[in-house]
Amino acid sequence: MRFTSEKGLDDGVLEREFTLGEIPGTLWTPGSAPAPLVLMAHNNGLPKAEPRLVARARYTAARGYAVATIDAAGCGDRPRSAADDQARAELRRAMQAGEPVDEIFESFIGPLVENAVPEWQTTLDALLELPEIDGPVGYSGGWTALGIRLAVVEPRIAAAGFFAGGYVPRAQREEARQVTVPLLFLLQWDDEGNPRQRALDLFDAFGSKEKTLHANLGGHTGTPSFELEDGCRFLDRHLK
Repeated sequence: MRFTSEKGLDDGVLEREFTLGEIPGTLWTPGSAPAPLVLMAHNNGLPKAEPRLVARARYTAARGYAVATIDAAGCGDRPRSAADDQARAELRRAMQAGEPVDEIFESFIGPLVENAVPEWQTTLDALLELPEIDGPVGYSGGWTALGIRLAVVEPRIAAAGFFAGGYVPRAQREEARQVTVPLLFLLQWDDEGNPRQRALDLFDAFGSKEKTLHANLGGHTGTPSFELEDGCRFLDRHLK
């Protein structure tokens, strides 16, 4: 892991860009160290610099956590395959025409998850070698499909917070039954792009003995700001 820049932020948070082979990432660390680690991913290929992700990361770091995110393969500015670009173009066309889009989502989100998980695990290996980071590890992100797979295959993840705002492929909906870590699940009740019943069915499928559903009125980007505070209280219970 090679750090390429660093910047001091408010509340004593240090923001550092890093590269790990071909993987670009950002790490936010609090003034107090060592700190538990939170992996934070945004939904389905958006960049690590997405403003909502950065805001959540900075808030969480200020609460005493090391927070890391990466642009996984096919995400952010990293190259996408011709098949991915074709699927995205077909998705835009279908949405504009009011046609069903689930199969199009399946065709490119599934491979994104498969490619992203090994890179996140490689990143996790490197992060846990840093003296300023000390487990346990949590996952908090809008990319629920990725989080489900990581929670199933990565025993170092002790708790997870998911946002029911993105498409979850059928494979990860089945894998949800194998998720057993404590879970916080956020749902926007009026999310126009996410059928409410499918999100409720996914919550019901999770195998966790401790799982909490927070449902708020509003559309996809209308999650109330107080959920940041509640999310950190959830992390405090399980990572500190």
